[in-house]
Amino acid sequence: MDQEKSPSCCCVLDASTYVGFWILKKLLSRGYSVHAAIRRNGESEIEETIREMEATEERLVVYDVDVLDYQSILVSIKTCNAVFCCLDSPEGYDEKEVDLEVRGAINVVEACGRTESIEKIVFSSSLTASIWRDNIGTQKDVDEKCWSDQDFCRSKKLWHALAKMLSEKAAWALAMDRRLNMVSINPGLIVGPSVAQHNPRPTMSYLKGAAQMYENGVLAYVDAKFLADVHIRAFEDVSACGRYFCFNQIVNTEEEALKLVQSLSPLIPMPPRYESVMQGSEVYEERLRNNKLSKLVEAGSGC
Repeated sequence: MDQEKSPSCCCVLDASTYVGFWILKKLLSRGYSVHAAIRRNGESEIEETIREMEATEERLVVYDVDVLDYQSILVSIKTCNAVFCCLDSPEGYDEKEVDLEVRGAINVVEACGRTESIEKIVFSSSLTASIWRDNIGTQKDVDEKCWSDQDFCRSKKLWHALAKMLSEKAAWALAMDRRLNMVSINPGLIVGPSVAQHNPRPTMSYLKGAAQMYENGVLAYVDAKFLADVHIRAFEDVSACGRYFCFNQIVNTEEEALKLVQSLSPLIPMPPRYESVMQGSEVYEERLRNNKLSKLVEAGSGC
C-alpha cells in the first residue's frame, strides 16, 4: 500500500508495560527493528522475557531508561523513525504518580523534538482521560473531542484518569509547539493473555469507579493484541491524526460485565449471584463512539 511505511526502526518506551510488550512483539513480527526502552522499575517477568529475546533476536536492542532522565531517553530513540510512548505505573496510581507520568511524557516528547529521525509519535493514553466529569450521564456521545475534568478526578481520587488526562494534554501541547507529528490511542480497559498476572495494579487503577462507568455506558475493554495492531496502524497510515478511542466491547449488560470479571480472574472475585444463569439483565445506554477507529482499521490490513 502506498500509505504504509516500509519497515524501519521504532522505539517502544516503556516496552516492559503490558501494552508496550505486545506492541514490541507485533513490530518484530512485521519486520521492524526495535529499540526496547525499559524503565528501571525493578525486574518483572515481561522485562526478563524481553532481555531473553534480545539474545536471539538481531533486530531487537534493549535500553535502560529513566523517563525523568532526559539523556537516557535521547540515547534510546536515536536513529528511530517512530516512538511508541506507553507510560504506565506498575505499582498503580496515586497523586505522586500523576506528577511523575506527566513529567515523563513531557521528556519523551521533548526528546523526540530533538531527534531528527523521528517521523511520528504514537502516544498511548486511555479512555479514562476522556470519560470522567459530573455530567457524563447526560451526554449522548462521548468521543475523541471529550476530556475528563481535572477537578472532578481530584475530588474523586481518580488518579489513573488524572494521570492519563494530564500527561496526554501535556504531550499534545508540546507536540504542537514543536510541530511534531503525533497520534494518541485511547484504549479501554486492556485485557489479554495473563493480564491479571502481568498488569494487576494498573488494571485495578483503571477500574476505580467501574460501577459508575458501567451505569453510564462508558465502561469498555480492548484486547491487547488488537490494541497493538491499532498502534502500529496509526504509525503506518500517513493520514492518521489526532486521538483515537480504541475498544472492542462496551460493557453495558450484566452478561458483558460477567465476561469481563471472568477475564480478569482472580483480580476481581466472582459475585455469588452470577454463578447461575442470568435472566432479565438491565441494559444501560452506550455513550462511547469510536467512528474514527473504524475508519483507521478499515483503511489497511494491519488490524
